[in-house]
Amino acid sequence: MYDEDELLPISALQHLAFCERQWGLIHLEGVWEENLLTAEGRQLHDRADEDQTEVRGNLRIARALRLRSLRLGLTGKADVVEFHRLAKAEEKGVSQEARPVAVRLEGVPGLWEPLIVEYKRGKPKLDRCDEVQLCAQALCLEEMLGVSIISGSFFYGEPRRRCDVPLDKTLRGETEVLIARLHELNRAEKTPPPQYTQKCKSCSLINVCLPKATGKRESVRVYLSRAIAQAEEDEI
Repeated sequence: MYDEDELLPISALQHLAFCERQWGLIHLEGVWEENLLTAEGRQLHDRADEDQTEVRGNLRIARALRLRSLRLGLTGKADVVEFHRLAKAEEKGVSQEARPVAVRLEGVPGLWEPLIVEYKRGKPKLDRCDEVQLCAQALCLEEMLGVSIISGSFFYGEPRRRCDVPLDKTLRGETEVLIARLHELNRAEKTPPPQYTQKCKSCSLINVCLPKATGKRESVRVYLSRAIAQAEEDEI
């Protein structure tokens, strides 16, 4: 169990999953650079970040819900948590489970099943950066409510539709391993060295990180030859 002053932001997991150096520059050194991708993502979150609750019949929507896990040492907030009221027939099955999938809300009758909805720009990614962040939010909410959350959802800005994600054993395992790595690197307090890959091109910190120039050591001749070749390709 972690103390309150040891809690790390859930948002750091997405940066860490994308690139350990990016995580270090942002969360250890306080470096941030805006680009088109980050600006679009910020705008998409504007409405979700409004702290409010909305009621639509058997659906209750909590925005910017604060999350915390002392077991995992995480804190943050969910863009949206939907609470779906179960039908009477479903309530009987839930009450018999050791760890239910639904909870009672204060001052509200019935049982309500939580669903986390995270807002993202663009399309679903090929890697697991988004999924581990969503899973970490679910793990925090499970601890807070004493429930089991079997799935979550993303709302992506470009297709403007939801994408459901099962929170299965594999994803949970990957997320907990990444959380352990997050605490390990945070204790070390040292920004990891750069390593250039194709995904560096989409990183807003590429001009700060300079992965090609400050990455693995090589001769000046080799570096200049590669830089000239890249410039020629860009002109074509």
